[in-house]
Amino acid sequence: MKNIRNIAIIAHVDHGKTTLVDQLLKQSGTFRSNEQVEERAMDSNDIERERGITILAKTTAIDYKGYRINILDTPGHADFGGEVERIMNMVDGVLLVVDAYEGTMPQTRFVLKKALEAGVTPILVVNKIDKSTARPLQVVDEVLDLFIELGADENQLEFPVVYASAIAGTSSLDPDVATQQPTMDPILDLIIEHIPEPRVSDGSLQFQPALLDYNDFVGRIGIGVVKRGKMKVNEMVSCVRLDGSIKQFRIQKMFGYFGLKRIEIEEANAGDIVAIAGLPDISVGETVCEIGKEEALPILRIDEPTLQMTFGVNTSPFVGREGKLVTARKIEERLQKETERDVSLRVRPNDNESFIVSGRGELHLSILIENMRREGFELQVSKPEVIIKEIDGVQSEPFEDVQIDVPEEYVGSVIEALGNREGTMEHMSNQDGQARLIYTIPSRGLIGFSTEFMTMTKGYGMISHTFKEYRKMASGKVGERKQGVLVSMENGKSTAYALGQLEDRGVMFIEPGVEVYEGMIVGEHSHDNDLAVNVVKGKNLTNTRSAGKDHTVVLKRPRLMSLEYCLDYINSDELVEVTPLNFRLRKKILNTTERKKYDSRK
Repeated sequence: MKNIRNIAIIAHVDHGKTTLVDQLLKQSGTFRSNEQVEERAMDSNDIERERGITILAKTTAIDYKGYRINILDTPGHADFGGEVERIMNMVDGVLLVVDAYEGTMPQTRFVLKKALEAGVTPILVVNKIDKSTARPLQVVDEVLDLFIELGADENQLEFPVVYASAIAGTSSLDPDVATQQPTMDPILDLIIEHIPEPRVSDGSLQFQPALLDYNDFVGRIGIGVVKRGKMKVNEMVSCVRLDGSIKQFRIQKMFGYFGLKRIEIEEANAGDIVAIAGLPDISVGETVCEIGKEEALPILRIDEPTLQMTFGVNTSPFVGREGKLVTARKIEERLQKETERDVSLRVRPNDNESFIVSGRGELHLSILIENMRREGFELQVSKPEVIIKEIDGVQSEPFEDVQIDVPEEYVGSVIEALGNREGTMEHMSNQDGQARLIYTIPSRGLIGFSTEFMTMTKGYGMISHTFKEYRKMASGKVGERKQGVLVSMENGKSTAYALGQLEDRGVMFIEPGVEVYEGMIVGEHSHDNDLAVNVVKGKNLTNTRSAGKDHTVVLKRPRLMSLEYCLDYINSDELVEVTPLNFRLRKKILNTTERKKYDSRK
């Protein structure tokens, strides 16, 4: 047991956690010399690979100098912060990875706060040391300031520092880039030297799942650390449920981790990180004990959802053309299956044809939609809305901490935009022509803001945000799009002639030859009202030849619409139709006359 080290790798999104795990796996000799290993091997999901982000925490293990080092690669995005918090109960130390140029970011603060609260031992890895803009010594000072600000104790302030380039596979204890060596040994040596052995106690079995997985053969799988005692396959054990009741079950399967593989094992001892199957509805925070010696561990806190959307059956005229799974029953089955492994997701029926799905943020929900789309589902989703709570008789909504880094020339427009969305500036600083703004803003003020922000800063701005707390609701209508839209009033195929006639009315979202239906949104109006337009109209042909020859219609490129952009863009009277092949924006009321009647009554 003394030869086990349990660590988590934590960082702001894109600071290089997963790439660092790759190098630790490769250089510890975990893979055969002839084994082909992809980059960011821990990001096994297609969406993780495409976007370069970690969505689900991953467990791996390596052997180094006679020690088994269990490593948990954690998500860096705020929407998945709940997993980071629970993982702190499984580990005794963390590698805090910080970019050698960007320094501390909002999510660095969030993940470090969770680590310090859990009392785990930190090691600082200053990554991307080979960047030409690297400023390692200032970054270490920034991290030290953050430790002090977060109330770290004396032991935690004595953190060791290692400088690395995960992408190049080099590291060193010296900040000078010339001292970098093509090895990860300095990091692995610090883990063995500084991270304590697992905090376990003597006595009967205690095991607490902090993460969930699911597969169709064994159902739910609980992943956690054995706090004391030992577990064996086929053993009968008790589970102390969250409500205090006790359920006995047999451990059908037990898995350990090594490299990229999950391997079946027969027994696990105190300090081991393992996954068990056998109780089909095992939950995060429950305690597995010996029968007759039931002692519950403190229940783990699970972050409550802050955002909700309606997922419904596709009701557009194109239903069933592009997807195989279109019924309410299939959608409900898929959503319920997702809740088996994602404890931050909530699903409840809305009516016979739709469900209210609550999650931690836009990214959390959009990844679920993207996965469903790739599996062949067709559905329609509403605009994300924040979840309002009543706290001490006061209507309260979630607020977020926002950090924005922009070139100084765009600061004025960013401040104006955030002011219109009820944001409060907490701090502003300038360095080398870049400005850093710290804001507190209602979560609904951020819905739809990232698209506007990227346009406003011409793509040079960086925005990060994390949930802060529930506060009294901000006054004013926040988060609705100001621009009106161009809505098709006909069914058919769009023509270059019709689109050319409409170009001065706004920006188009479609090209010629695209099938449209009445009520489908085809562009953005240049004014703040919606406009019904005919995009299928062809040119009137006559037998008379014109004096001047016809000119070819040259159209501007339509605006590309990603799923996140669509969810950001729509207003509360609109929906996104999601199919395996397309995203379409549409009005809730498709009929033009009915919609005008409804709008006039509002």
